[in-house]
Amino acid sequence: MVTSPADAEKVDAQLVSVDTVDRVAVLTIASPPANALSFELIAALDDAVTSALTNEATVLVFTSGLEKFFAAGADLKLLGEASAADFHRYLVTLRSFIERVNQLPQPSIAVLDGMALGGGLELSLACTFRLASPRAKLGLPEVKLGLLPGAGGTQRLPRLVGRAVAVDLLVTGRSVDGRQALAIGLVDRLEQPDQLTAEAMRFAQTLANGPKQAVSAIMRCVDASADLRFIEGMDVEAAQVEQLFATPDASEGITAFLEKRDPLFD
Repeated sequence: MVTSPADAEKVDAQLVSVDTVDRVAVLTIASPPANALSFELIAALDDAVTSALTNEATVLVFTSGLEKFFAAGADLKLLGEASAADFHRYLVTLRSFIERVNQLPQPSIAVLDGMALGGGLELSLACTFRLASPRAKLGLPEVKLGLLPGAGGTQRLPRLVGRAVAVDLLVTGRSVDGRQALAIGLVDRLEQPDQLTAEAMRFAQTLANGPKQAVSAIMRCVDASADLRFIEGMDVEAAQVEQLFATPDASEGITAFLEKRDPLFD
């Protein structure tokens, strides 16, 4: 029987380390051999996000401490012994965590320098941005098990790459490398392996130094564009920009522009 976090005596905090510097929290996943998303690792990731937010991080960076894997999806050895009830509990747990990442008001970045498969790719799809190296391997191979991605893969992938490409990847279960992922819009930036982490941190710091309320509002407006009719999305946009105008960050941004200096946002 699969063990749930509620049944476990202790969640291993070493599965995910959190390092917060200048409001950027780096969450490093290290669960050999492949960062399989077990109940314990999901719980550790959830705790790590809570820790990052408690430390007032304004950007979260998900990365891996393993050389060849970001995350390899579900722990199939455990699922092979699972009952239908066990599988339901696992799916609810995984979906809940990934949706939490998707709903964060703070930007999040997935750093992909190895295999991001199944649930591992679904986690990165829930992040605001994905940065990859050419040697990254991204895919949703669940069809090869007679299943389908159950933590948002069938919903988020088409929104990124379009229906035709998404269906191709989903029904074949094939993976793409970093260059192919960039070409189809699955990742946002491509960097060489020796530059990937540094570029991710530079990007994260740029976001952290910006006006956090405006960044969050932009994310809400863009998300609304996918879910609402155009006129309804326009209403969301108008409400958000009017709220922003009354914030100290907007006052500082406008004043700094008029004074021809860089703004100092809170």
